[in-house]
Amino acid sequence: MLSRIEFACAAILLAAVVLLVGIASVARAMGHPIIWSVEIAQLLFLWLCIFAIDLSLQHQRHFGVSLVLDNLPPAGRKALEIINIAVLIGLLGYLLQFAWKNTILMHPRLDGALQIPGSYFHVSMLVGFLLMIRTLLSQLIFILRTKAAS
Repeated sequence: MLSRIEFACAAILLAAVVLLVGIASVARAMGHPIIWSVEIAQLLFLWLCIFAIDLSLQHQRHFGVSLVLDNLPPAGRKALEIINIAVLIGLLGYLLQFAWKNTILMHPRLDGALQIPGSYFHVSMLVGFLLMIRTLLSQLIFILRTKAAS
C-alpha cells in the first residue's frame, strides 16, 4: 500500500513539475515571467527524485552488481545479497544523523524569491534515507525468510 502511495505522490509531483514549467514558459514568452516558478519546480523535482529512488529500489532496479551475483551459487548469492543490504542499511543509518542535523541547520536559511526555509529542500534527504531503510529492511526480511534455490 505504501508503494502505491509513493507512486501516486511521484505521479502527482511529475505532473505538477511539467504543468508548472509549461505555464512558466508560456508566461515568460508572453513577457510576464513567474519569478518563483524555478524554485518551486526545483523543490517539486527534488521530492519527485526521492520517491523515484525509493520506488526503483523497491523493484530492485536502483543499482546492483549482477555480474558477481550471477556467477555465484544460490547460497553464495543469498549471502552476498544479505551482506550488501546490511551494508547499505548501516550506511544509510549513519548518514541519517547528518541529514537530520543538516535539515535543522538549514531551516533558518531562506531560499529564493518566496523565501522558503532551506529545510523544505533538505528534509527530502532525511525522508529519502528513511524510505530506503524501510525498503531495504523489507527486502532483507524477505531474503532471510526464503530458502536459497538449488
